Amino acid sequence: MPANKVDLKGMPIEELEAFFSQWGKERYRARQVSRWLYGKLADDFAVMTDLSKEFRALLSLACRVSSPAAERIDVSSDGTEKALFRFEDGAAAESVLIPDEGRRTLCISSQAGCALGCAFCATAAMGFRRDLLSSEIVHQVCFFSRRLAARGERLSNVVFMGMGEPLLNFSQVSRAIGILLSQHGFCFSGKRVTVSTVGIVPEMQALAGKYPVSFAVSLNASRDDQRSLLMPVNRKHGLKEVVAAMRKIPLQSNRKVTVEYVMLAEVNDTPEDAAALARLLKGARIKVNLIPYNEHGKSSYRSPRREVIDRFRDILLAEGLQAITRERRGADIAAACGQLCADIR
Repeated sequence: MPANKVDLKGMPIEELEAFFSQWGKERYRARQVSRWLYGKLADDFAVMTDLSKEFRALLSLACRVSSPAAERIDVSSDGTEKALFRFEDGAAAESVLIPDEGRRTLCISSQAGCALGCAFCATAAMGFRRDLLSSEIVHQVCFFSRRLAARGERLSNVVFMGMGEPLLNFSQVSRAIGILLSQHGFCFSGKRVTVSTVGIVPEMQALAGKYPVSFAVSLNASRDDQRSLLMPVNRKHGLKEVVAAMRKIPLQSNRKVTVEYVMLAEVNDTPEDAAALARLLKGARIKVNLIPYNEHGKSSYRSPRREVIDRFRDILLAEGLQAITRERRGADIAAACGQLCADIR
């Protein structure tokens, strides 16, 4: 047996099958264990009662199911919940649960911090610690699924919109998505799992070809010079390249790619910006989410007045684009878009 116990959480079904085959165990044992991990949210081999005592003893000796507790849980006045997870090496990440009209959407992190340096983002201000493992990504879903089940509710959507750039952690995010979509995992449909990215083009194309997930792409500008100041990654993947990649994403008939556009007062909120954005996106199967900037102490940017945002939206609508203004949720607990930074209070 290995000296260090193997963490089974975050291991896709194919890897579980291969792992157990080394012990001469049948393939269906992997399906049994996977059902306990993700269907019943178990983190103790002792409760896996459809496994023999001998097999459970072997699992306890050689394996583990990581299950870090939430170091802190904050609850907003609007019902949004934010959990801070501290992992074994001290790295931290946050997850946000958003209740809304029968839906329960979980915003999960893929990295501890972020290396992209977007000028307006609190996560960028904390810097980059490391990529999260698939077990740490999946655990966020397990934790809130268990929390919801305790009050008779169920998670409906998962969005990779927390800390970090998912496509810069492609291998671990891909493993986690496989578990979210698998019939031996969480059984989510692709439209219920959304990956938010700044537009890391090769990995975006690779993920789109591998999984039928939804994509949300952060543009936040209508010109390259403007976007490069806000998002340094634009110097590598410019607007035309990113939008061209978005147009190539395979979509089912009733689905669109989402463009995320953070509204910054007197920076990217003019009628000219709206008209330029409409020209950039013309003819694409895209919907635009306008995100009023969520202010925080690590940035001097401000949110535009509501009438400015409404004017911007109306210009997009007049140009034939689908556009909505995202409702601000969880700002009073620093859980809104762009506010996550794993501060310890």
